[in-house]
Amino acid sequence: MKQTITVGLAQMAPVWLNRLATTEKVLAMMAQGHEQQCDLLVFGEGVLPGYPFWIELTQGARFNAQDQKEIHAHYCQQAVQIERGDLDAICEQAAAYQMALYLGIIERPVDRGGHSLYCSIVYINEQGVVKSVHRKLMPTYEERLTWSVGDGHGLQTHPLGPFTVGGLNCWENWMPLARTALYAQGEDLHVANWPGSIRNTHDITPMMAKEGRSFVASVSGLMRPEDFPQNSPYHEAIMAGCDGIEYLADGGSCLCAPDGSFIIEPQVGSEGVFSATIDHVKVYQERHNFDPVGHYSRPDVFDLKVNKTRQSFKNE
Repeated sequence: MKQTITVGLAQMAPVWLNRLATTEKVLAMMAQGHEQQCDLLVFGEGVLPGYPFWIELTQGARFNAQDQKEIHAHYCQQAVQIERGDLDAICEQAAAYQMALYLGIIERPVDRGGHSLYCSIVYINEQGVVKSVHRKLMPTYEERLTWSVGDGHGLQTHPLGPFTVGGLNCWENWMPLARTALYAQGEDLHVANWPGSIRNTHDITPMMAKEGRSFVASVSGLMRPEDFPQNSPYHEAIMAGCDGIEYLADGGSCLCAPDGSFIIEPQVGSEGVFSATIDHVKVYQERHNFDPVGHYSRPDVFDLKVNKTRQSFKNE
């Protein structure tokens, strides 16, 4: 079996809150990844159709405010329903390129009634099949004003060449037990997706690589004030909140080896696909002296239980 794969970090700004236009941009980034012969291409958190930047910029915590209701309603209408086929074009292109994807979406799932939003990371394999949808366990701070609490169903890993890949959304990567749940399933290539900031990716990426003795790809979005489309709801108020801001999300996508060294340094302010070829042998080398769920673990002392049931209301 081939011991290497090529990993691409797709750092992009969405066509904010426009699902169809952002899907076209995702497809274009996939074409770039294909040109770079990527076996796996990773996108940032919630990039389809975009991160809820308006909350911080327009005093989004005001209870029952009409502007917040209207923007949230627009967000819901532009969110992804996988059951409706919103990812079909992306899946078809993944199959055509024989390229796996981790894609951050804002999901409006039918199995939770179809009206609430979840920040999800979707794994699409190289055959173009959606293999897992992980809904963020706990939205961070103001995100809770628009995103719902997820579940453990998507805490899954997947085979990709010689690697076993898994992924978490943003600050879930700070949750030791969430990381351990993936390590325990053999993960040796970890994907962390972020809305976009070097302050998030620079320190934690090498830390997770050293802890897991795994390759770690941190992939971020990008957002500048000029990236907000003119037809964004309450565009003028959003622009007023951006006064003096150069970047709302400056990227910081990077890739680390199992010893914590950077293979791709954090990329700030640039849009594009950044790729590198990684060798699975490096995992074995670094686990010679430490394996968090193997020879250095103590399952007789520690016991991790994970509820992987998809939470939903069902009509019996």
